[in-house]
Amino acid sequence: MSVTHAPTVVIENFYPCLDGGRHPVKRVIDEPLDVWCDIFKDGHDVMSAVLRWRLTGSRRWFEAPMKLTENDRWHGQCSFSKAGRWEYVVEAWGDTFRSWKKTFAVRVQAKDPDVPIEAQEGARLLRDAAKRARAAGVPTAGTQLEDCADLLASMKAADLMDVLLSDEMQSLMDQYPDRSQSTTSDTLRATAERERARFSAWYEFFPRGAEGRSDKHSSFRDCLGRLDHAAHMGFDVIYFPPIHPIGITARKGKNNTLTAKPDDVGSPWAIGGPTGGHRNIEPALGTEKDFVWLVKEAKKRGLEIALDFALNCSPDHPYVKDHPEWFYKRPDGSIRYAENPPKKYQDIYPLNFHCDDWRNLWKELIDVVQYWVDRGVKIFRVDNPHTKPVAFWEELIATIQRKDPDVLFLAEAFTKPKMMQVLGKVGFTQSYTYFTWREDRQSLTEYATELTRTDMRWYYRANFWPTTPDILPAHLQNANSQMFRIRAALAATLSSCWGMYSGYELCENDPYPGKEEYDNSEKYELKQRDYNQLGNITSFIRMLNLIRRDNPAMHLYDNLSFHGADHGQMLCYSKITPDFSNRILCVISHDAHHPAIGMVHIDLAALGLDGSRPYKVTDLLHNQTYEWRGVDNYVALHPNGMSMHIFRVEQ
Repeated sequence: MSVTHAPTVVIENFYPCLDGGRHPVKRVIDEPLDVWCDIFKDGHDVMSAVLRWRLTGSRRWFEAPMKLTENDRWHGQCSFSKAGRWEYVVEAWGDTFRSWKKTFAVRVQAKDPDVPIEAQEGARLLRDAAKRARAAGVPTAGTQLEDCADLLASMKAADLMDVLLSDEMQSLMDQYPDRSQSTTSDTLRATAERERARFSAWYEFFPRGAEGRSDKHSSFRDCLGRLDHAAHMGFDVIYFPPIHPIGITARKGKNNTLTAKPDDVGSPWAIGGPTGGHRNIEPALGTEKDFVWLVKEAKKRGLEIALDFALNCSPDHPYVKDHPEWFYKRPDGSIRYAENPPKKYQDIYPLNFHCDDWRNLWKELIDVVQYWVDRGVKIFRVDNPHTKPVAFWEELIATIQRKDPDVLFLAEAFTKPKMMQVLGKVGFTQSYTYFTWREDRQSLTEYATELTRTDMRWYYRANFWPTTPDILPAHLQNANSQMFRIRAALAATLSSCWGMYSGYELCENDPYPGKEEYDNSEKYELKQRDYNQLGNITSFIRMLNLIRRDNPAMHLYDNLSFHGADHGQMLCYSKITPDFSNRILCVISHDAHHPAIGMVHIDLAALGLDGSRPYKVTDLLHNQTYEWRGVDNYVALHPNGMSMHIFRVEQ
C-alpha cells in the first residue's frame, strides 16, 4: 500500500502478536481469528477502522469493520478461506462524516447560529461520498447520497435529523468512506492449514510388523489388515517409522545390543544401505510402486499415511560416500557417530548442518521431502528436530508449503520448553509434548491449561501420546488395562490431537529393566502380536475416537476448561463450541486401583448453563443419562465398573 501523507492515526499493541510479528499465528481454514489493537489519534475525531487480509502474494484484499470496545481498544475478526500463508493489516482513519454528524446534532439541539454553514459542510461530505459511490460503479447509491445532500442544503436541518442519524444513512456512508487520510498498520501474518492440523487421531505401526509375526517381515502389500484395524478404531492418520533401506554396518541387534545376528532387522532410524538412502525404500517392504498403492488404499479408508522424516544416516548411506563433507569429522579423519550421553548410536552418523557446503545439504534435504510429497505423502512426523538448526526447519517448511500448503509437520521434540515452542512458531503444525510424564491432577491441569489457554495456543498444537516406541513411562510399566484406558482417555479428550503406538490396545507393559523403555523393543526386531487376544481395549479406543468424531467441541483445540473436584485423583474438565450447541464434560480418575468418589463443582458459566434450571448429562461411554442441578454434583468412579464419564451436557 502506497503512503501519500504523514501518519494520522496510532495503531499499536496488537493481540495476538508473536514476537513482535516475527512469526505467524496458526488457524485452520475458516476458523475465526480475533484481532485486537489500540487505535487513536489527536483531536476529537470519531474513528473508523477495518481489518484487511489477503493470501500472501495476492492482489485481492478482504476486509471487515472493526468495533471499538473500550479505552481505544478495537476488535475485528477474519477467517481464511484456503490453506496457505496469509497477511493482515488494520487500516484506520478519522471518520469525517461521523465526526460531523456528532457535532452537528449538538449544534442543532443548541440552535447554534452556525447550523446553516455546518449543513453545507455536511452536504459537501455527502456529495463527495456520492462521487466515490459512482467511481465504485454504484450509481444508485450515488444518486441517493446526492438527493440527501440537496435536501440538507435546502431544508431546515432539524427536519432532516431523523434521516441523518438513521442506521440506513450511516450504513450507506460506511460503504463509501473518505479514507484519503487513513493510516495502515504494519503487516502481521497468519498460517491457515486444513482441518487435520487441528483435529486428528494418529496410529503408529511398523509396516514390517504389520502381520504381527516374529518369523516374517511384512511388506506394504501385507498392511491392509492393519489399515482396516486402525480405521475400525477410528484413527485417521497412519504414521510409519522410516521406510528406507536400513544400514548394515554397526547394525543394532535386539534390545539395542551392539552386535546384530544375521537375521536381525535393525533399527529403521539407521537410514541408508546398499540399495539407497532417503529417496529409496527398504527392499523387504516392497517397491515405490507398492508404497504409492498403499497410500491410495489408505485414502480409500479415510486414512492418511504420515512418513517419518528422520535425518539420520547409517555408515552405509550414499551421502557418506558422495558427500563426506556433510558429516562431522573426528581428529583421526573418521566420521563421528551420534551420541546422547550416556546413549551411543554407533549405527547413525549425524549430519553437520553448518558445514561449508550447508546450502547444498539443506537443499538436498528439502528436495527429499518434496520427493515424497510428489508421491502422495501430505504429513510428516519429524524425528528430533531440536537437534537441527531452527532456521533450517523454517526454510524447509516454508519451501514445501509454498508449493503445497496442505502438507503438515509433527515435531517429535522432547526437549527444553523454549526450543519446543520456537519449533511451533517457525511452522511445525503439531508437536509432541510432556503429557506422557504428567501423572497427577495438578500437573495435568497446569500443563493442559498452558498449552491450550495461554499464548501458546496461537502457534503450538499439542499432540498427546501415552507411549511411543521409545517410551514406556513408569505409570504404564506392568500396569493393568484400566491404567491404559485412563491414559488413552486423557490423551484423546484433553487435546484435539492424539496418537497411539500399536500394541497399546493390547496393553503391552513389559519394561526393559531400569529404563522407561519397552523390553524387546520393536525398534530392533519383528514383534509377535495377536490383536484379538483377551484383555485388549480395542473397542474402548474405538468408542473414544467415535465420541471425538461425533462431537464438534472435541474438534477444537483452545476450548478446554477445568472444573473443581473434591477427590484428589479426579479430573473434571469440559470442551464446548462457541455457541454452546455442543458441550462435553469429562470426569476421569487417575487411580486405576481405587474408587474415586466425591462432588464435582461445575463452572456453569463456562458451559453456558442457567443455574436456575436443571440440565441433563448423558454418558456417551455407558449410554446413561442423569439430571444434574446447580454447581455441585455427586460422582462415583470405580476402576472395575463405571471408571470414567464423558458426558454430553444439554439444557
